[in-house]
Amino acid sequence: MSGSKPGGGRRPTALSGFPEYTPEQRIIEQHVLDRLRTAFELHGFGSIETRAVEPLDRLAKQGEIDKEVYVVSRLQAEPGARADLGLHFDLTVPFARYVLENAHRLSFPFRRYQIQKVWRGERPQEGRYREFTQADIDIVDAQTLAPQHDVEVPLVTLGALERLHVDLGLPPALMRVSNRKLAQGFYLGLGIEDPAAVLRQVDKIDNIGPDRVLDLLVDNVKISRSQASSCVRLAQISSADTSFVAEVRTLGIRHDQLDEGL
Repeated sequence: MSGSKPGGGRRPTALSGFPEYTPEQRIIEQHVLDRLRTAFELHGFGSIETRAVEPLDRLAKQGEIDKEVYVVSRLQAEPGARADLGLHFDLTVPFARYVLENAHRLSFPFRRYQIQKVWRGERPQEGRYREFTQADIDIVDAQTLAPQHDVEVPLVTLGALERLHVDLGLPPALMRVSNRKLAQGFYLGLGIEDPAAVLRQVDKIDNIGPDRVLDLLVDNVKISRSQASSCVRLAQISSADTSFVAEVRTLGIRHDQLDEGL
């Protein structure tokens, strides 16, 4: 392969949010990914790879997208033609599509791990990039998935992170676990009609704090301040054992889905 001397012309400017690694950094990255692959495969997960692009209507199929999607279009497309493809912003949407298209060839419950690049048009900042590698594991079934898999997936994930702690000296991992039925049932018990919209705001509580989340719930989700206050109080309940159940009960909300989540 022929080469050229650097310095011929103006030096290119790095693209913010698109990291490039030196060979030494790449060795470290591969070392980490190898540890993750080994942990996933020891628990019976098989590797797949999906395409980088998905139809825009599929990327938006779940409703509101809070990720900025990079659209893909041909340079020689007809003038005014609308781009209909986008780079995937996570691995969940392409995996769901993959299972639907290949169900006749898969054995269920299907256990997969996937380590690929994803792209998000976010504002680059410390620890956040526009292009990064995501590692996912999932178990799906053709009908109803057995409940023990809800426990298995986080345990395998925690085991993989602990492997990095032991082998590479990374800090120990702390996993916080919740149940969507608990939160969703609580919101329904409050009379909130769009629990998903509440969840999107409550998920930000570690980053922006409870006061700001309360304001977003009132201003953006359009629920009452009393309802928003209850949602924030629920989000702040945490315990290392089952004592959280009594704390949730003291909030006085009742709903069948909340009971199931608890």
